Amino acid sequence: MEYLKTAVPSQLLAERGSNLVVINPGSANVRIGLAHQDTPFNIPHCIARYTNQFPKLNVKDQMLNIQVTTAQHMDREKAYDIIASLLKIPFLDEETANNSFPRKLGYWFMIKYKTIEVILQIGRIDGHNTQSGRKDLAFTWANVYEPETNSSLASESPTIESHIGEASEIHESTDAKEPTMSERKYRGFICGEEALRIPPTEPYCLHRPIRRGHLNISQHYPMQQVVEDLHTIWDWILVEKLHIPQSERNLYSAILVLPETFDNREIKEMISIVLRDLCFSSAVVHQEGLAAVFGNGLSMACIVNIGAQMTSVICVEDGVAIPNTEKTLPFGGEDISRCLLWTQRHHQTWPQIRTDILTKPIDLLMLNRLRESYCEIKEGEVDAVAVVHSYEEGVPVGSHRTRLTALNVPPMGLFYPMLLVPDVYSPPPRSWFHDYDDMLEDTWHIEYPRRPDISDGLFPGVNVGLPTWDSYPVLLSKPNKEEKVGLAEAITSSILSTGRIDLKRKLFCSIQLIGGVALTPGLTPAVEERVLHAIPSNEAIDTVEVLQSRTNPNFVSWKGGAILGILDFGRDAWIYREDWIRNGIHVGSGRKYRDSYYLQAQAMCYINS
Repeated sequence: MEYLKTAVPSQLLAERGSNLVVINPGSANVRIGLAHQDTPFNIPHCIARYTNQFPKLNVKDQMLNIQVTTAQHMDREKAYDIIASLLKIPFLDEETANNSFPRKLGYWFMIKYKTIEVILQIGRIDGHNTQSGRKDLAFTWANVYEPETNSSLASESPTIESHIGEASEIHESTDAKEPTMSERKYRGFICGEEALRIPPTEPYCLHRPIRRGHLNISQHYPMQQVVEDLHTIWDWILVEKLHIPQSERNLYSAILVLPETFDNREIKEMISIVLRDLCFSSAVVHQEGLAAVFGNGLSMACIVNIGAQMTSVICVEDGVAIPNTEKTLPFGGEDISRCLLWTQRHHQTWPQIRTDILTKPIDLLMLNRLRESYCEIKEGEVDAVAVVHSYEEGVPVGSHRTRLTALNVPPMGLFYPMLLVPDVYSPPPRSWFHDYDDMLEDTWHIEYPRRPDISDGLFPGVNVGLPTWDSYPVLLSKPNKEEKVGLAEAITSSILSTGRIDLKRKLFCSIQLIGGVALTPGLTPAVEERVLHAIPSNEAIDTVEVLQSRTNPNFVSWKGGAILGILDFGRDAWIYREDWIRNGIHVGSGRKYRDSYYLQAQAMCYINS
């Protein structure tokens, strides 16, 4: 502890962070990097494998998608009109002269005057200049062939690493010495964004091993394949991005920063991947929400993590996650992107192109980029002139300049989830999660002198000498965590469940938004306003504040995991490879791994130092 008080942060990073790999997996992206790095690699969490099956299945889990029902469509239209009333814009089917005039006038200007056309390319119709930060460049199709090493092109061909993110110009080469198509060899698998940019006509099947905060297990995607895909993706990143071959990983330890949505067995499978398959010497698991607090240098906050497919809320006090405050909402940034497409199609502002995010994942990449660039929350009509791209078979990528409208409606779906209509993915049978060697089987009905567990018993904390934990009840059954409410109601319910008025007041003034969607302009004041209105009148609370993130909201949890790993000198909670492979784990004198608080226990006394 004396060393912690005197050590310079850069010295700690150099000494402790160079051999710590922090892994923060999510449904859409995985963030991996060394603890001493400023930012991790943020890579789409998917893999495309070469297949010769017929008929070809482009997406492994496409059969799990359920179409929007009539009732859901009616609810979505009702939600749109509610939002339109709040934002003071026309209702869904309301046509006004003011709404149609800019569209016709803008079209006439673009044809008549080239100067005006240039202005419209970089400006928005509502007068807000959006030239800076916009990304209207088209994606390019991935190169699916192995690099040529024994041809005359070998000296000129790029390396494997430089292939990533490049277009497949090699198809257009007219060099007479280039091998014929029949002689080309397909790559066995392709990871990351490249996997999402593979043409649908190529013999590849896209796998997403995590969906909606859980392993994507189904009758079409067995558990063994899910685990193998996770191992392959992570191993590829370690080798190609971090340049850590398997032969050197015994010199490294791994920090798993996992979402609260994972169940016991899912966490155990990931620990096995890290220790058994990836060959790290040791590993520790941290809760994503708890790590986010440390990532922003706080000790208390209500963490609101808005990811691509899931949103979670959890409260933390003095470095410990508070029992019963976890809320999980089944929607995220990708649902906002899908809603953006539905809105434009309804208003007939989307070009006459075939946009299909199910069979063409590259279309979802485009929609996510449009959402990140143009969607915001503010009153009044929010329109923009944007470039929409079409990706059709055998045709060059097409660019379509169009006027997008009602861009402030889709992000409001966070507060009115009926607007988003998330895809439904049938979860695996609960019997799959029945663990006959359950880590918690001996602890489930035992009251410890420390606080009880939350999040299905996966992420307990450490008693820091606060008597308040004695007042929280022990959970005798695993709760149903998924909520069917909007973001404001979930935040309010989470904070109010803490019970203590002084703590509730502090947490309402310490809300922390993390995740990619947290970067949406206007989201912070919208959360503050709607949470304040959601607080019951009998609560003596009149102030709500969202704290500004001190680092990129995408990487807060990853950064917090790195900080915890660097400052954890005792390593009491770490799991060692030999112990895990040999007998599950033994921690301390005679304690089996099922004593779950050791899974996450950390020496957090430095918080109060």
